Amino acid sequence: MTEEREGTAVVDETAETAERAGTEEALSGQQRPRRRGPGPFVLIVAPSLVALIGVSGYLALTGGLSPDQSQGPDPAQTSVANVDASYVPWLRKAADACTVVTPALLAAQIDQLSGWSNDSASLSQQGIAGFTDAQWRTWGRDDNANGRSSPRDTEDAIMALGRQDCSLAEKVTDLRTEGAVSGNLVDLTLAAYTAGTDSVKRAGRVPADARTFLNKVKARLPRYDALVRRTPDGNGGQNAAAVLTPPVSTLTVTSSFGSRTHPLTGVTKLHTGVDFGAPQGAQVSAARDGRIEFAGTTTAYGIRVVIDHGTIGGKRLQTTYSHLSALQVTTGQTVTAGSAIGLVGSTGLSTGPHLHFEVLLDGQYMDPLPWLSTAR
Repeated sequence: MTEEREGTAVVDETAETAERAGTEEALSGQQRPRRRGPGPFVLIVAPSLVALIGVSGYLALTGGLSPDQSQGPDPAQTSVANVDASYVPWLRKAADACTVVTPALLAAQIDQLSGWSNDSASLSQQGIAGFTDAQWRTWGRDDNANGRSSPRDTEDAIMALGRQDCSLAEKVTDLRTEGAVSGNLVDLTLAAYTAGTDSVKRAGRVPADARTFLNKVKARLPRYDALVRRTPDGNGGQNAAAVLTPPVSTLTVTSSFGSRTHPLTGVTKLHTGVDFGAPQGAQVSAARDGRIEFAGTTTAYGIRVVIDHGTIGGKRLQTTYSHLSALQVTTGQTVTAGSAIGLVGSTGLSTGPHLHFEVLLDGQYMDPLPWLSTAR
């Protein structure tokens, strides 16, 4: 009975509401003139304005209408995803030849030339720095000591570009000293790179046809300045030639520092050191005075030695020697540079006799080659 009364009440209330609505509609029709349909402004212009206001509001809230974004992304805030930080020591080393060229400038120049890609679309230009055969004969060397000089070797290309740029910087510096040209030396160097020194001399400044390249390179500078700043100095601020001695008699690089696919596991990741090819049983020596922190066997590295060399430039320096066939030291022992610590082997995850050599600065893996006296 309760449910029936409640149901009836609801139906009656609904009917009463509908009746009132109908009555009000009828009265409205008698008292008011008939309304016209919406005009063109309402149908066309108003929706567009509403949409525009809505989009503008969204972009304003998300930063989409900020002045920086309207001119493209802020280079200082853009991550450098196309270059491995392991190349920063090479950029530093390449820029050591002169004061005009900086590591960040070389990196930005390479970015503009190739996006740090070795896949050149031109048959006449090769590698990340786009060298021609003639240019490479002038500037190219086997800087990473892997047995070949190639514009497609990233380290070789970085060093070669540094030599070329520093040569151009020297020429434009002389021209400016003589009063033949005026302007910023970095700008003049980049202009000489893209348009030629003669063109810069004729113009007396940065020529118009070099301005686009120059501006694009300089727009990339902030992000590479940030990359260089946050990457530790590979030699602790000292001359790399004075830091480490060769751990084996011949530095034949069979696998460089940097990203690679492991030949046994198939996993692509950072190769934390350099592999030096050497015969089974070849002598391995300490690269610097220090204390043996570890001497034993591990699963991946096989027979391994870790030496603590104390601090350099306020940072802790360590070297490691892996895949040995025999140990000649014990943990806790003190060694001097050049003293015997083990023999080359192929223990652990290894495809053949070699020395896997690492350099760590405050626990961070560094490219060992810039540290070695004979890797210059």
